[in-house]
Amino acid sequence: MSGLEKIEAYLVDLGVAYEEVAATTWLVDDPAMGIPAIMISLVDPIVVVRASVMKLPPSGHEALFRTLLTLNADDIVHGAYALEGEDIILIDTLECESLDKSELQASLDAISFALARHLPLLSRLVKG
Repeated sequence: MSGLEKIEAYLVDLGVAYEEVAATTWLVDDPAMGIPAIMISLVDPIVVVRASVMKLPPSGHEALFRTLLTLNADDIVHGAYALEGEDIILIDTLECESLDKSELQASLDAISFALARHLPLLSRLVKG
């Protein structure tokens, strides 16, 4: 089974709402299952699971960056917060060859849980 077939089969088996947005990218957006907009991309040999968190504020980065790094160390099971241009993202990478359904589910759950838990705190830091 190819990586594309594997990922799509896992998404079907997990019963999550998703759409294919490009040949190697899916958008999983299933509020009923507690999953906000999370992109899954196959960049062979890696599967990238990524969610946009928020825009980087124009100033006051020190407290925000300290909090993000602390959350990465203490409260993220899969993945990490990162910067992509002016956007704060939450990203996880998985090896496609050894990927199984449970691992994909764990990544989706961990990112969803982290966003639900951390967005109120991060929003307060950004609004200052």
